[in-house]
Order: sequence, then C-alpha cells, then structure tokens
Amino acid sequence: MVEQLNAVVGDDVVLGLGLSLLKHLGLMVPAMKSAPDFSWQGLDIPQTPSALCVWVRGADAGVVALRTRKIVQQLAGAFELIDELDGFLHRNGRDVTGYEDGTENPVGEAADKAAFVSVGPFAKSSFMAIQCWQHDMEAFEALPLSARNHVIGRDLDTNEELDDAPARAHVKRTEQDSFSPPQFVLRRSMAWQAATKMGLMFVAFGASFDAFEAQMYRMTGSADGIRDALFDISRPLTSAYYWCPALDNNRLVLDGMLSD
Repeated sequence: MVEQLNAVVGDDVVLGLGLSLLKHLGLMVPAMKSAPDFSWQGLDIPQTPSALCVWVRGADAGVVALRTRKIVQQLAGAFELIDELDGFLHRNGRDVTGYEDGTENPVGEAADKAAFVSVGPFAKSSFMAIQCWQHDMEAFEALPLSARNHVIGRDLDTNEELDDAPARAHVKRTEQDSFSPPQFVLRRSMAWQAATKMGLMFVAFGASFDAFEAQMYRMTGSADGIRDALFDISRPLTSAYYWCPALDNNRLVLDGMLSD
C-alpha cells in the first residue's frame, strides 16, 4: 500500500494520511488524531474522517481531471473514492463572496515555522485540517455592503480591516496574533462550486493542530461566548484531519515510524 501511495506522489499532489490509514499501516505519529466535535449550541459541524486525502493541484482543469483519474486508478484495490470536489482559483485568491482569503498568512520563515514540524523524526511533515464550507449566497448577497463588510471585518474593495467591525466579525474572531500565544496556520484554501452550491474548501497546515483548534473554538463561541458572524452566512459540511509526511526524492519519509 505504501508503494501505491509513493506512485501518486508528485509536485502537483498533496497527500494527507488519515488516522485510520496510519493505524492500518502501523505508523506511529503521536500528534495525529481525529478532528474533535466542534459543534456548539446549535452549530452542527460534522466530523467526516477518511483514510486518505489527495489534493491534485494545477492551473489547467483538464490536466487536473486526467491526473485525478490516473490517481484513482493507481489507488484502486487499496482505496475507494468516497468524495470528490473541484476547486478553483478565484480572482487571485478571493472567496466567492468577493473577499480576499488568507490575508494574514505568514510568509517565508514564519510560514515554515507555522506549517511544518521543525525538529525530530517528523521534521518537514505537516498536519492538515480540512473543512468544506458551503455559503448561503442568497442570504449574503441580500445584505447591504456595510453589513457584509461587518460579517467579514474587512472592506470589500480595499481589503482593509475595519476598526468599527463588531466583535463577531470573522477577522476579529480569527486574528492569529490576538491569541496568547499567537496561533498561526498556513492557509491554502480554494473556492468551489457544484451545480448551484458554492463555498470555500478551507485547508490549513500546521506544525500541530493546536492553532487550528484554538481558532475554531473561538469561532464557535465555546471559548468566550461570542459566535463568529461567518456562521450567519456559511456552514461547514465536513471536518477532517490528516498528516502529510515529508518527502525525499518524491517518496514518503516513513522510516522509523513503524510500530513494533
């Protein structure tokens, strides 16, 4: 099975191994776990674990489709495809609501520190949290522009953070350096559409899941009683955790992680 996984590794693929697959392979990754139940006081945030997540990236939709087809064939017999979603780049990284996504992403060395394990046998691996959010576009578009800005906490046109945004504004709920200690993740989210439904496939990479969980508990209001306004116009359909092994010459680095 590991050889099948190595066969699909490439510069255009992000491979995330779920907890069930790690257990099946006998791989011991102490910080790996299932996504917790973030549901809180009427908010339903489904837990949707799976054995494997394969993210195929590319600028040409046809190339991505054919690459995906080949990967499904390569993994046949060991894995069954249970879900597939096509994402796309929208206006250089904006969400389909029109707002820029990932404005406060760390860059350079700060990005590496946030996204990757830095030392030990798991160095250069990463923990990936994924949530598929579906927007209620009709409800959002029915709001006046000022109200939409206050849901997000930024000005639509300038992307400037609003000083008068309410405490519920999404930016205020998730401002990464407002935590103690700061809780940074590296976001690589994509817009998606399926028929009349659309939203954001949220993807966050971290040296652990701690920063992502701190942000989610604050968003739901379970941390301080203030619920993120984003839940007024969007809801997560999925929530899953994966571990992305380091690579060496396009092979997964798994040495020393096998259980006895």
